[in-house]
Amino acid sequence: MGYGTRYNPSKDLIKISNLQNVLTLTKGALDSVSMAQSAYAGAVAARKIVFEPLNKYATRILNALRASGSSEQIDASAQSLVHKIQGVRASAKKSDEEKKALEAEGKEVTEISSAQTSFDNRLANFDKLVKLLATIPEYAPKEEDLKVATLTTYCTSLGNKNQEVIAAETALSNARIARNKVLYEANTGMTDVVADVKSYVKSVFEASSPEYKQISKLSFS
Repeated sequence: MGYGTRYNPSKDLIKISNLQNVLTLTKGALDSVSMAQSAYAGAVAARKIVFEPLNKYATRILNALRASGSSEQIDASAQSLVHKIQGVRASAKKSDEEKKALEAEGKEVTEISSAQTSFDNRLANFDKLVKLLATIPEYAPKEEDLKVATLTTYCTSLGNKNQEVIAAETALSNARIARNKVLYEANTGMTDVVADVKSYVKSVFEASSPEYKQISKLSFS
């Protein structure tokens, strides 16, 4: 704008009016990403808080089940789910020496990886645990926070917080896509528009001119 009437390109894309429009779009896109990032961070923090007690909670539930007089088979099923919730390996990891010894005997060495500890999987396994407890007549704790109804409510809250993170992550991803289009879309994105502006100014004022040097040092990448 400071070049006055000497900046008078024929190409609509690099006229001042369109440059102002690109600037507005870019600022809006960057603001949208910033807001989406804040919302995502808040959702992640809220999910962490609600999932924080889960491991100890699962241990209390398992102990309450064992004390209820349920069968060993039921207890074993519940313990397996609790281990998955807590990320406990199904079996101890073999040492290098143990692996070599098994291989020397001609046995195939296979190991089950650590329990799936993503929030999705922890939630799924806790849901299975609660549904299992609901089928066990012996499981009837007097403690309010160990009752199936309370556990069901807690499981729902875990699911809600997890879904909020998924939704916030999707919104953030979409905001980044929209931002990148504004910045980097071929021909019409800000970086390509800037390149055209620089070429035009260079042609009008020449490469050695102070006017071109003003903008040539501005980096857009």
